[in-house]
Amino acid sequence: MIDHLGGDYLRQALESDVRAGFTSTPKWLPPKWFYDAAGSELFARITRLAEYYPTRCELEILRRRAVDVAALSRADTLVELGSGTSEKTVLLLDALAAAGTLRAYVPVDVDAVTLEAAAERLAVRYRGLDVRPVRADFERHLALLPRTGRRLVAFLGGTIGNLTPVAREVFLKELRATMRPGDTLLLGADLVKDPARLVAAYDDPRGVTAAFNRNVLRVINRELDAAFEPEAFEHVALYDEDDEWIEMRLRAARPMEVPIRALGLTAAFGAGEELRTEISAKFRREGLLGELSRAGFAVARWYTDSGGDFALTLAAVPIVNS
Repeated sequence: MIDHLGGDYLRQALESDVRAGFTSTPKWLPPKWFYDAAGSELFARITRLAEYYPTRCELEILRRRAVDVAALSRADTLVELGSGTSEKTVLLLDALAAAGTLRAYVPVDVDAVTLEAAAERLAVRYRGLDVRPVRADFERHLALLPRTGRRLVAFLGGTIGNLTPVAREVFLKELRATMRPGDTLLLGADLVKDPARLVAAYDDPRGVTAAFNRNVLRVINRELDAAFEPEAFEHVALYDEDDEWIEMRLRAARPMEVPIRALGLTAAFGAGEELRTEISAKFRREGLLGELSRAGFAVARWYTDSGGDFALTLAAVPIVNS
């Protein structure tokens, strides 16, 4: 496994984000810190909830369109950003293998245990496949990813929506700069729809999403010797009509001062004060295709599920004829 997160990288990144986020007004944290072992298990449960449609919709598209993606991309190397357990990836790998082009798979994630488990499982399923796991932060290490072969870069799950418009612009341009003519990008994005359905997907009645949201405080407690009481924070999910994104927040039920001892910092909350823990942008076709075009991609295909709730966009790096 190639590891770009050696030493104290993750610890320093967490310290930096917590210090910056908890001393800002309003307070915020990036969603990457949800995903310790407990958070990953809670998210897996979320994807199986009736209210949470994105995973089912994306799987529907992949089942119907993976063969088309393989034929159009003609990729021999699949690079997956934020690969996790690589469960959805099997559909793409099967299609590329059936097309006779598949040679290598490069899963990219921050969690070494998950990467190694997925790599071992896929190496057994696909005999002869060159599996090259890379432990990296896709927002920081794009330029360090392997560039060999004709690559299909998959960024699934709607994770692109966790980035603000400015951060998306930077990410897409940096990704495009790492890609060569003939390479392709398969991008998953959740689409704008009835706000009630959107909110329900992030605020299920069983409280699984609330537990997932509060888990970030347990991560900070454990890693930075903090003293948060997760149950003293209410889970909040709302839809911002202007920005067309869901926000998840944690709302303090009472005034409190919480020591974060590893940072020598005390986080003060007033009653009702909120900490934003995630944005999840929802897209319109013309807007997303415009963002890809401005980053230097040529859109080849736009796929949606049967209900029109979720989209996969296949975009290529143009081959310039001399």
